Amino acid sequence: MTRVYLHTFGCKANQYDTEVVRQALEDAGVAVVDDPDAADTAVVNSCTVTHVGEAKMRGLVRRFGRGGPDRRTVVMGCAAAVDDGTIAGLPGVVGVVGGADPAAVLRALGLEGTGASASLREFRGGSRAWLKIQDGCDEHCTFCATTLARGANRSRPSADLVVEARALARGAEEIVLTGVHIGTYGRDLGSEHALGHLVAELVEAVPRVRFRLSSIEATEVDDRLAALMVERPDRLAPHLHAPLQSGSDRLLKRMGRHWYTATTYRRRLDALAGRLGAMGLGADVIVGFPGETPADHRATRDLLADLPFTYVHVFPYSPRPGAAAPRLGPPIRPSTVRERAAELRDLVARKGDAYRAARHGGPADIVLLEHREGRFAGLTEDYLTAYLPAVEAPRPPARFPARLDRRGPTLAALPL
Repeated sequence: MTRVYLHTFGCKANQYDTEVVRQALEDAGVAVVDDPDAADTAVVNSCTVTHVGEAKMRGLVRRFGRGGPDRRTVVMGCAAAVDDGTIAGLPGVVGVVGGADPAAVLRALGLEGTGASASLREFRGGSRAWLKIQDGCDEHCTFCATTLARGANRSRPSADLVVEARALARGAEEIVLTGVHIGTYGRDLGSEHALGHLVAELVEAVPRVRFRLSSIEATEVDDRLAALMVERPDRLAPHLHAPLQSGSDRLLKRMGRHWYTATTYRRRLDALAGRLGAMGLGADVIVGFPGETPADHRATRDLLADLPFTYVHVFPYSPRPGAAAPRLGPPIRPSTVRERAAELRDLVARKGDAYRAARHGGPADIVLLEHREGRFAGLTEDYLTAYLPAVEAPRPPARFPARLDRRGPTLAALPL
């Protein structure tokens, strides 16, 4: 029997795609294994957001291929979609599948793939499951190759999503709505199918489970979504990951981020934070974009300091094949990029620590995640990790009310 090892690089949308491929492989009678040494075949889901991610993917493929002459690998996903032949030339690679069509992956392995389903019956992520509501993006950010890899926005019908969410809710306490540009959900289906309408429909149709939005543009959080977070935080988690990229309007224009300014970004998040008690707030920021000046960096730093961020992902700029940004000017000196990135990370780390301290003694809605070093980790509605001693914790999947207790650098969850 074929034994396949699956590995995913990149975002939650990629992780969802891998689960769909897992389901298709198992339906085809293939054994999916967790240990690469026990596998004769690997399916690697690739990412093209940074050159670092692509380098790690190539390294994994080479290591797997060195395990024996009969080992074979199929590389799928975004990096595969924009590949210039480099991936196909790696040891043991028998197929390069741009995108995430499970039937195409099966065919690349010589398996029958015509009956592969694009809908999940379960998610192997424990207490949390991902639900991909759309794919692709209609924007053309100058630093990004994802549009080249994923194509235009394509929304899934809400009726299909309700059916899949009900199936996922049988094994999960939280469902994360993911995609490439989820704030544009429904634009290709008609105005009555906006993201706020979909989330309200899911909350009504799928009782008990907590929903969470993955990355969403701040200015695409409509009033219906905001009202659900404020009025039903047990059903739609009060947490936003709102990509910023830069606090400089000049750089936002050079990045192709035409749909917001630093002011409109600030205004939307300030308004929402003012209505919520506890709110997790994260962002992505690019440091060292071509042409970034000290003034541009200060604008980003000041905006991060002013808004109630609890975490931020800071990425050094990474040139992407086919993207326009490398043509916008010479790169920033690496030492300058490192200094600016360290400054922003330190700023946000202090803000996150202050937020966790402020949550001491407060109530929390905990979804239990996994066992780590003699204790269980749980996730709060506002995206904080809190730990419970293993002897006190129920087994996942589980969800329960708790009180947060500040213990050193971490939070503990005391079940009520």
